[in-house]
Amino acid sequence: MSFCNFFGGEKYKDHFKPGIYVCSKCDHQLFSSRSKYEHSSPWPAFTETVKEDSVSKHQERPGAFKVRCGNCGNGLGHDNSLKFVPKDKVDGQ
Repeated sequence: MSFCNFFGGEKYKDHFKPGIYVCSKCDHQLFSSRSKYEHSSPWPAFTETVKEDSVSKHQERPGAFKVRCGNCGNGLGHDNSLKFVPKDKVDGQ
């Protein structure tokens, strides 16, 4: 699962500190840094979500999905759609 940023450099592409990536609008937990991996594209990529309902996916056309926050519906993959919370600031971790 990867998220694009068409308007400049992706700030989390080469970011590998321990913590959680959350929705920038509602702070819903989306991805653990443990599931993040290096990818040749210009955006961050994750192997799995924190919870089953962390994100929702809607098919836009065959083979292309729109990924949204599972809580508020914020479109992920656009500038400032993710926020990083360091491990020592995450409740219950």
